[in-house]
Amino acid sequence: MNEKEQQPSFMLVDGMALLFRAFYATAVTGQFMINSKGAPTNAVQGFLKHMLTAVNHFSPSHIAVCWDMGSKTFRNELFDGYKANRTSAPVEMIPQFELAKQAVEAFDIPNIGLPGYEADDCIGTIAKASANHSRVGILTGDQDMLQLIEDNISVLLLKKGYGNYEVHNPDSFFEWKGITPRQMIDLKALMGDTADNYPGVKGIGEKTALKLLIQYQNIEGILENVASLTKGQRAKIESAIDMLHLSRQLAEIKCDVPISCPLEQAIYQYDREKVQNLVRDHEYKTLLRML
Repeated sequence: MNEKEQQPSFMLVDGMALLFRAFYATAVTGQFMINSKGAPTNAVQGFLKHMLTAVNHFSPSHIAVCWDMGSKTFRNELFDGYKANRTSAPVEMIPQFELAKQAVEAFDIPNIGLPGYEADDCIGTIAKASANHSRVGILTGDQDMLQLIEDNISVLLLKKGYGNYEVHNPDSFFEWKGITPRQMIDLKALMGDTADNYPGVKGIGEKTALKLLIQYQNIEGILENVASLTKGQRAKIESAIDMLHLSRQLAEIKCDVPISCPLEQAIYQYDREKVQNLVRDHEYKTLLRML
């Protein structure tokens, strides 16, 4: 066994990504799984199924779940339009945020979140702090997390269905995109992000952005060599320099937020009875089969 394999393995779960994914997978057909108390449970049951399937697959020794804490963060202060295109959560989803956190608690897994920051920032901060002494795997469906990859940090991307993952480390990421994980931030700054509602440089898509980053490394390199670009690229970039810098600030996951999760608080072991009570009380039939 090499030294790396002997290290604890710490799974950081992107709670929001899993919960929304689970909700929309069943909501399209109207399967909200209303229990006898009248509460919808489709998102929380799907979330738990995603999490426990991943735990069985990757066998982490430690686990924590990170959440957004409200819709306003420091990014909204930087840019008014940030995520302004998002509609509010469907009414069937709203009670399930709290139910999901209660379920995580029943498994004695820490729930982590910090007002003013996104779950991504909490994951980034804990991942970087833990990478010295553990192998970190970030479970998410969100490709933004790929910027966090380094030697001891992998991203476990959920694919369609349950139990299907695309696991990325520095080598596989480079093979896929041709750039380093850190360059993902500049890639997003150039092409913008329609999901988060910031424009980047209008008219520059992923293909051109990748080509520029492979050639000039980063935004500074591109700006220093702006005279060598095609006339069209140069015009687009020069007319959007402020937005380019702002988009980079919005794209970068903050890894120094005032939050911590010591390993000893995240050991994965739970009280079976406590979990069975939760499953019974809320009628989580999907989970009953898994347990």
